[in-house]
Amino acid sequence: VAAALESGAAGETLRAASMDACRRSLDEGHAAARAALEAGGRGVDCARALSASQDDVTQAVVRAASRLAGVAPDELARMSSVAVGGYGRGLMAPGSDVDLLFLTPDAGRARIEKAVEAALYLLWDLKLKVGHATRTVEECLDQAQADMTIRTTLLEARRIDGDGALFERLRKDFDDKVVAAGPREFVAAKLAERDQRLSKAGAARYVVEPNVKEGKGGLRDLNTLFWIAQYVCRAREVADFVAAGLFTRREAATFRRCEEFLWSVRCHLHFQAGRAEERLSFERQPGIAAALGYRDRGGMSAVERFMKHYFLVAKDVGDLTNIVCAALEARHAKPKAALDRFVKRLRRPKLVEGAGDFAIENGRIALARPDAFARDPVNLVRIFWAAQRSGLALHPDATRAVSLSLRSIGRETRADPEANRLFLEILTSRPSPETVLRRMNEAGVLGRFIPEFGRVVAMMQFSLYHHYTVDEHLLRSVGALADMEAQGLRDEHPVATEIFPTISNRRALYVATFLHDVAKGRPEDHSIAGARIVRELGPRLGLDARETATAAWLVEHHLHMSTIAQTRDLSDPATIEAFARLVQSPERLKLLLLLTVADIRAVGPGVWNGWKGQLLRTLYWETEPHLAGGHSAIDRDAKVASAQAALRARLPGWSDDEFDAYARRHRAPYWLRVDVERKVAHAKLLRARAEGGEALVTAVSTDRFRGYTEVTVVAPDHPRLLSTVAGACAAAGGNIVDAQIFTTTDGLALDAIFLARAFETDADELRRAGRVADAIGKSLRGDIRVGVALAAREPHRAAATPEFRVASEVMFDDALSRSHTVIEVSGLDRVGLLHALTRALSDLNLNIASAHVATFGEKVVDVFYVTDLTGAKIASEQRRSAIRRALLGALEGKPRPA
Repeated sequence: VAAALESGAAGETLRAASMDACRRSLDEGHAAARAALEAGGRGVDCARALSASQDDVTQAVVRAASRLAGVAPDELARMSSVAVGGYGRGLMAPGSDVDLLFLTPDAGRARIEKAVEAALYLLWDLKLKVGHATRTVEECLDQAQADMTIRTTLLEARRIDGDGALFERLRKDFDDKVVAAGPREFVAAKLAERDQRLSKAGAARYVVEPNVKEGKGGLRDLNTLFWIAQYVCRAREVADFVAAGLFTRREAATFRRCEEFLWSVRCHLHFQAGRAEERLSFERQPGIAAALGYRDRGGMSAVERFMKHYFLVAKDVGDLTNIVCAALEARHAKPKAALDRFVKRLRRPKLVEGAGDFAIENGRIALARPDAFARDPVNLVRIFWAAQRSGLALHPDATRAVSLSLRSIGRETRADPEANRLFLEILTSRPSPETVLRRMNEAGVLGRFIPEFGRVVAMMQFSLYHHYTVDEHLLRSVGALADMEAQGLRDEHPVATEIFPTISNRRALYVATFLHDVAKGRPEDHSIAGARIVRELGPRLGLDARETATAAWLVEHHLHMSTIAQTRDLSDPATIEAFARLVQSPERLKLLLLLTVADIRAVGPGVWNGWKGQLLRTLYWETEPHLAGGHSAIDRDAKVASAQAALRARLPGWSDDEFDAYARRHRAPYWLRVDVERKVAHAKLLRARAEGGEALVTAVSTDRFRGYTEVTVVAPDHPRLLSTVAGACAAAGGNIVDAQIFTTTDGLALDAIFLARAFETDADELRRAGRVADAIGKSLRGDIRVGVALAAREPHRAAATPEFRVASEVMFDDALSRSHTVIEVSGLDRVGLLHALTRALSDLNLNIASAHVATFGEKVVDVFYVTDLTGAKIASEQRRSAIRRALLGALEGKPRPA
């Protein structure tokens, strides 16, 4: 650009030469910064290099623009080009906006604005995202006093080119007339702004696809901390904050370390995405983990180790934010008068009952003596016990003192009976202990006092199913359990709420809930390893032998009830009998139901729904009579008769002969598995089919509470019916969560397909279900080919799904059912998988009596109850090997054309 200016080029020649030179400069700057970063360079250095490259381009563009606009160099020199915002800090990510302030003098402004306009067009032509303003010093000050966002951008203003005296005047007047007015308003505004931002981005720090810039513990939190510190201390470097007493040296080092890590992640993220991407999605995590040098180790994959580091950094950012921002808020948002402070020194503080080393100060728990933790490390637990009892937060100075005293929690403190008594009281306290446990975790006390818990702090699982890190999930589980006990979830969990007051092992239940996933990330099964941890930890916490054994059993079997409810035929007596043998007592059944509900609720938004609740309630009520001694073989016949009587009462317009003939069309499983409302709908549908003379009929209904939509298909039975129905659902965008398959005695298939709801309103959901039912009808009539429709849909799904590793597995079990072989198939989910599996089974001449579909993020577990064509179980090992090969092929290959 300089060469073009010196040559006297003008007009389009100058524009073209300027654009070519600037584009090359930007590309070369980005390429050099990326190469240095990927060679192991620091993220902050990359961000600085990108900012410096942009400075060169900005200077060149402004000078070229002035020539194009006919503005003389001496006129242009009266303006100052200023970087603001992130650009003003001298740190830019590859996809960052270019935030510019064109600072103009009061006189001769119109000519200069022509050059600014031309410069902006050139910057836009370079495809840069430009935030800009053109103002005088006085306008900047007026805007800053009225708008906190503008005040913040000016706080980090940096001159790129132009009139240095004009820029210095802005900085001096800004300090003297805006900042000098006091930090109280600014601090309060920034903290409120942070709260609002996090409410949009997600308040949980440990969401497994975090936003590196805007999320909790991300770069924006560091920026907020920096802005507040700058405003309060009138300093521009982190070292200055130490001198001002705002940071300790350790906190300053933590700030720099967090900033470096987050900038490295953000720059890699932008480079790999090719755009300004701030969400650290599953698709991006493996590539960034590899770029940063993480490797598989100790039962954790490289990406899980990387994300654990990320969340530990986010926790450190949270610690800095909580300590420093809370202290500033206390110091500046509500300053006390000098006389009040003098009187306070004379007044004896109110000591916390049962914790004499702590006092209540301004409605917060503070240290009554500075050596409280050094004198007695048990106080590091006791202070949170006091917070739980009083319902008060910790004073910022106490929080900082806790963080600085964590090393005092050693083997002796962990073994101290009083420390463990206090902790168990916190864990089992009323109201919910979740808040205080989270404060303990944020402060680092929880992981130090329970080292087994410390191992899962900030640990993520690379899975679409899990929305939070392991420690966050465990804390949320405790919170969900406490909500049920407090009767706060009665509408969603009526059975769990009803049985909670009747349990005898409340302490064991809370301990098991707190520790049920504590062994995640180890090479061995986490349920078995977790039970072993509970057996060791229970006595230390103060549980007796019976409570410890109960808690360990719950941890070892915490997944069984959910798995059986979602993947087994609950109308099969063998299923219930096997589960009853596992559980052994009504008390354990109650405890396991409560733990299962809390566990599922804490996985993430939308994971719990009424459909899962119905399955769990059914399993509970079917198992309870076995454990109470009230089940016999006669019960099954009595239940069928009772179900038939209930339906008869709902069909008053039917004659006795008509109803008896209808009842004979259904076998016992139908009467036991289907609720009366659906039986009524099925009876009317079958009657309408007979009156209309149609071979194929479908019906749709939806249930918002249970979270599913039912598509009922009635058609002449044939081996490929379920496969075709499953394929049509997948092709039409229906996500099958379960399937009930019945064959009438006169050869009709009555298949109930349950789809996950996609819309909030029933009207929209029923319209969607109607499209799915229409696709099923067209597929069964041969109007559309399922394989072709699936092939058209598959690429869209594949492009949006990251590469997860899920082992493919096929297992057979004859003990789970008296009359059927149960085949459990698990592997990586994909569009049309159920269609491929059911087609493979049909091709092998197997009758599918029941199918149960459960998805856990990217993993699917499909269970089929099958017989051969003679109605017998699959006994031949050779036959089973053929079935296994076919199902594994369906799991790992593409669906074949229909």
